[in-house]
Amino acid sequence: MNRPFKVLGIQQIAIGGPDKTRLQKLWVDMLGLTLTGTFKSERENVDEDICAIGEGPFKVEVDLMQPMDPDKKPAVHATPLNHVGLWIDDLPAAVDWLSAQGVRFAPGGIRRGAAGFDITFLHPKGNEEFPISGEGVLIELVQAPQEVVKAFAALAASPSV
Repeated sequence: MNRPFKVLGIQQIAIGGPDKTRLQKLWVDMLGLTLTGTFKSERENVDEDICAIGEGPFKVEVDLMQPMDPDKKPAVHATPLNHVGLWIDDLPAAVDWLSAQGVRFAPGGIRRGAAGFDITFLHPKGNEEFPISGEGVLIELVQAPQEVVKAFAALAASPSV
């Protein structure tokens, strides 16, 4: 197939919930994304915080959205997202630290995923013991192989970045 375009990477992930401050607890406070801006639109019924993973051409935008009016359309909180996969450089350390912070993980622990990498999932719903969750979104943490870890390290160390 001669495709007239290429998918180069993830540009953004938009995540909706009834309260974006709950989304911020996970994405900004726990996972360390940088808040880069905000956007509000009554027409689009959205109040969103714009966060970033990475920098430069590899930056991925993560929009944390809540409706301005939960009874109006579009209902940005009604379709959260199936799941998001994130490369992690030290999966066991991440699981230990996030668990200690109150992040809820889905049953199954760290295990081999379909692509052959070790994975685990953050639960889409918090509970009393572990109140921090994906707020309706299942999040997969994926152990990055050494070549991915090295590529990101080289990119970060590159003077052109």
